[in-house]
Amino acid sequence: MRLFVALEIPAAVRDNLAVFLSDMHKLPDQLEEKRVRWVRPENLHVTLKFIGEVADAKLDGIRAALSTVHSDASLDLRVHGLGFFPDEKRPTVLWTGFDASTNLPTLAGDIERALTPQGIEKEKRAFVAHLTLARFAAPGPHGQLLAAIRENGERDFGSFRAREFHLIQSTLKPAGAEYTTLQSFRFSAEA
Repeated sequence: MRLFVALEIPAAVRDNLAVFLSDMHKLPDQLEEKRVRWVRPENLHVTLKFIGEVADAKLDGIRAALSTVHSDASLDLRVHGLGFFPDEKRPTVLWTGFDASTNLPTLAGDIERALTPQGIEKEKRAFVAHLTLARFAAPGPHGQLLAAIRENGERDFGSFRAREFHLIQSTLKPAGAEYTTLQSFRFSAEA
């Protein structure tokens, strides 16, 4: 099974992102575009740790490890702005970023450390909080789409507070990934 750990996006923020994604789809130069794969709004999440393929037998250990992760405070996140990975000159991913409380990278690191004894490989890249909105085939966005992304570069999509994270299974299907939450973990008792 293919697993990851993530924060869910609340409905109000998801709806704001859905409006933006819909607007991008409607651009005349996007109607027949095959080089852009847009993320479905219902699949938007903040990945804290991509686990990858694991044997079913590891699931109980992963759940037990995640249940040990706690924080003294919840997370406050403001979703805003647009950017590209690796950069605008060679874009493969369109993302929106976060202004987040300082304990977000700490939480991601705690999850990473809790999973290491379960045989889950540590991430080689530094944690960067973001929501993936689209993936591009070369040469990336151009024309009206690129102009619209630049125009919305500082767009605000809303704020939320998170007190729990989720272990999610990703099943790859022809129509795109289908996500199933296997378990939720409350990491903060703060009200």
